[in-house]
Amino acid sequence: MRGNSARTDLRGGHGVNLGPYCNTFQIFMTLLKSILLLLICARAGATEPLVDGPYVVHTEQSTQAIWVCDGEARSLPLAAGARLAAPCGTVTGFALNANNPVAPDVLPQPKRWAAVSDIHGQTDLFLSLLRTHKITDAHNQWTFDKGVLVITGDVFDRGPLQTEALWMIYRLAQQAQAAGGSVQLVLGNHESMVLRGDFRYLHPKYHLVARLLQRSMTHLYGKDTELGQWLRVRATVLKMGDVLFLHGGISPDWLQYTPDLAALNAKVRGRLGESRTALNDDPQAAWLFATNGPLWYRGYFTTPRASSAEVDALLRQFDVKRIVVGHTTRDQIVSLYGGRVIGIDAGLKDGVRGELLLWEHGQLYRGLYDGRRLPLPAGDDDGSQELPGGPR
Repeated sequence: MRGNSARTDLRGGHGVNLGPYCNTFQIFMTLLKSILLLLICARAGATEPLVDGPYVVHTEQSTQAIWVCDGEARSLPLAAGARLAAPCGTVTGFALNANNPVAPDVLPQPKRWAAVSDIHGQTDLFLSLLRTHKITDAHNQWTFDKGVLVITGDVFDRGPLQTEALWMIYRLAQQAQAAGGSVQLVLGNHESMVLRGDFRYLHPKYHLVARLLQRSMTHLYGKDTELGQWLRVRATVLKMGDVLFLHGGISPDWLQYTPDLAALNAKVRGRLGESRTALNDDPQAAWLFATNGPLWYRGYFTTPRASSAEVDALLRQFDVKRIVVGHTTRDQIVSLYGGRVIGIDAGLKDGVRGELLLWEHGQLYRGLYDGRRLPLPAGDDDGSQELPGGPR
């Protein structure tokens, strides 16, 4: 029934005309939603019209790119092989991958590599670091030749430009491959959180984006989307030459599970996005996504710390010389356990600074935000003492 038609009171009373009240209620709810959206924008610090995207959605019949442009939802069909031509924003001018193959578990030792962690939506700082250290040029195009760039997780959450960061990594990976190099994103705990619907750290902007696009943030990275498919074939742990890269860390617990590297990565891919309750059907899967699993472990930094002997056992297990991790923020890149563990989360997420780790000619360097490169000494930490300063 429409308009002012009589409706029956569900409590069993006489028929009453609720039309005027329903219309008033609908107007009130529309105003309330508008106010809520404005409050979200204000909390997000929005000083310009809201822009985000694209989110590329595949169906059996077609591919659609959707954006938020000036606070309004937009969509365009995308033909196979066509370049993204954005009606707004900066993500434009490149084609989608023909396919998204499973990321490698192992890569050979390159002549040089760089690693950065915990971008957390701070795309401008991330790109500035890459430009300053000549990994990209002034136009954000790959210039690292046959070098390898590793991002050790946590592109999502906190900051306001996570979509741009993901597409930038996606595009740079295409350019690096064409030049004989490589870009590898390994998964962090915040990728896992967003894909399973945990939005505690999501920047307020994205709640508004999801509302405008009428699709939850989890669904915007669903299995039917380009970025969702690409994320679901990333590695969790990457062995490159004699270095192991991952987000949190490999805990000594690993040795009691004893799967190989490929099995670990396959298990995480297979259960990515599932709730903690759902994971309880498999103790190994539950451990992988838990506190001491590779996405969350902080035991190289926080007490009780892993012992020097335990770190040595892990290095032998994977036949590597060092482990490079993010996740636990320090004031700068740190060398632990005599250079056998390197922590590279240097506060990029804070939005004011950051560092990247560089390896060239057999030497490790801290790549500072101002462009300086400082040799990274091994140090004399052996895991027996509490680290000064405390992690964040």
